[in-house]
Amino acid sequence: MKKTITVSSFKGGTAKTSSVLHLGSALAKYHKKKVLLIDFDAQANLTTGLGFDPDEHDSLAPVLQGTKSIEEIIKKTTVPNLFLAPGDTWLERVEVTGSLAQDRYSHERLRKILAPLEYDYILIDTPPSLSWLTESALIASNHSLICATPEFYSVKGLERLSQFITSIGTRHPLDVLGVVLSFWNPRGKSNDAFLSVVERAFPGKLLETKVRRDIAVSEASVVGKPLFDVSPKSRAVEDYKGLTKEILQRM
Repeated sequence: MKKTITVSSFKGGTAKTSSVLHLGSALAKYHKKKVLLIDFDAQANLTTGLGFDPDEHDSLAPVLQGTKSIEEIIKKTTVPNLFLAPGDTWLERVEVTGSLAQDRYSHERLRKILAPLEYDYILIDTPPSLSWLTESALIASNHSLICATPEFYSVKGLERLSQFITSIGTRHPLDVLGVVLSFWNPRGKSNDAFLSVVERAFPGKLLETKVRRDIAVSEASVVGKPLFDVSPKSRAVEDYKGLTKEILQRM
């Protein structure tokens, strides 16, 4: 049975897209899983991070509107077993255009589109906001993964995100896999304070593996390939491998 995971955050700059890209790549490369990554963010950073030009490929927007099938837009990546549904700017206002604008159950459409697909894992990268796209992704998923950084505005947003996910959970079964902290400094002065805020918002959900700050992540995104191919000896590779194993254990 496939597992669909929405990866979300309340604000930008939490390494959410990098987490999607490298968790998906690790599942495909080291655990031999068939993985689909969905770029459900109009900024399309996941798409460019895998070497695709968002202006040259269709996103899920025409699929949601019913004018294309999802099979028509899915792309093979450079990683065997790893596939991408690209993002583009059309996603930003997709819910207020075409057939979606008149559909009072439009939030359910993504779930129906993904239901027949045969993958081991589907990971959905969402915008850093509590938007229609994020809600649709969560409704289409059976798991969610939360991204945060050890800084004030990031962890404060966790409380609102927790309420949002809890609200969706009353209508749709949704398991919070955990909270992953990126840009982690093991010697940070305020670490304990940040960790306590995470624990309050998502009790027992903080993942043990934290992703340390590493310039190799930015360098890999410029090249348009996963870290594992560009900087295999970097500490971020070590962290993402550990994070993938921990998430698999939680599941």
